[in-house]
Amino acid sequence: MQTAIFGGGCFWCTEAVFQTLDGVNKVISGYMGGEQKHPTYMEISNGDTGHAEVIQIDFDETKISFSELLLVFFKTHNPTLLNRQDTDRGTQYRSVVFYSTDEQKKETEKIIDELTRDNIFDKPIITELNPVSEFYDAEDYHQDYFRKNHDKPYCSFVIQPKLDKFVQEFRDKIKPELLGD
Repeated sequence: MQTAIFGGGCFWCTEAVFQTLDGVNKVISGYMGGEQKHPTYMEISNGDTGHAEVIQIDFDETKISFSELLLVFFKTHNPTLLNRQDTDRGTQYRSVVFYSTDEQKKETEKIIDELTRDNIFDKPIITELNPVSEFYDAEDYHQDYFRKNHDKPYCSFVIQPKLDKFVQEFRDKIKPELLGD
């Protein structure tokens, strides 16, 4: 089992996307990148703690590679925006990859170079690349948020359209039991 940690805006959205991938065993929403010990969502949401909303992904590399996870990450949020995604604003919503090995760092740099070379985005990718630091689990009510709250307005109007777009592009990566084919 391997671990990847990404921040790409609201962790409710990123968690919902990565939970659907075949080879992903567990996704935990949390906080990383700041100095404050044991931060709470209320402290994070003011943008002053230095932490980003992130997801910790436990994955089986025999089913999905770190590179494949990176491609999903980069294509399911806008890595050219500084400290925001959609209507969410603040440093806690920054685009960031936290690497735990030199290999993860090199692979992330390689993917960023390829996406830049291929002009996938109309502006430069500004995703931060930082070493892993202390990970803090988000509060229980943030875990599995979309699954538990799919009928809430934010889920219906923000998360579901992202999932629909994601499934169109990455259908071959979705857990078979979720496709209903």
